[in-house]
Amino acid sequence: MPSQATSRSVLVDEVIDRLRADITAGRWPIGARIPAEAALVAELGVARGTVREAVRALAHAGLLQVRQGDGTYVRATTELAGAVQRLGSDLQDVQEVRGALDPQAARLAAERISDAQLADLDAIIARRADAWSRRDRESWLDADVDFHQAIADASGNPLLSELYAALTAPLRRTLLEDWHEPDFNGGDPRGHEGLVAALHARDPEAAARSAAVNIDISLHRARLQARTNQ
Repeated sequence: MPSQATSRSVLVDEVIDRLRADITAGRWPIGARIPAEAALVAELGVARGTVREAVRALAHAGLLQVRQGDGTYVRATTELAGAVQRLGSDLQDVQEVRGALDPQAARLAAERISDAQLADLDAIIARRADAWSRRDRESWLDADVDFHQAIADASGNPLLSELYAALTAPLRRTLLEDWHEPDFNGGDPRGHEGLVAALHARDPEAAARSAAVNIDISLHRARLQARTNQ
């Protein structure tokens, strides 16, 4: 017969799974405050201690952030994204990781991308160029992040796609820093339009080279900024 401690542990795990599923499904978007403890107790039909323990576990995993006296907020939608958030990756760290991921994602995408995915990329590139021409920062950031995630998705490797999704928040931060640099050219075609052309040509090596060029440019900026901030 299971002990009381074992039964409580199982119940906590069930609440963790339920809350994680709600977070992943987008019931509460990133930055949103989840219901108060009393509301969760009523909804889930468990004791306060069980809810408190489950929330603590999800906060440790990086999905939630507990703000004393304020409430509990969604920080990430997966444990992987939560881990990236906890590490607080700086500009150079993110770009160095992308240096490993982007060329491989581009190489695989050139081999596996569908016609529909190519059409989506064409639309994203057009949206990105239009946003830059209008100096619409938020639209440009959205398009650039969407572009890189679309390449990862087109790689056909779900793990690579998930890894890139976990980098969304820090990637957006690095792009925002770039935006404010006086000499930054968010319409530079070398690492984006060139990559799309290589994907249309189904040329894995050209795609990888284009992705590497984009990262080299970004990493150079990151290193300059790191030296400036020292």
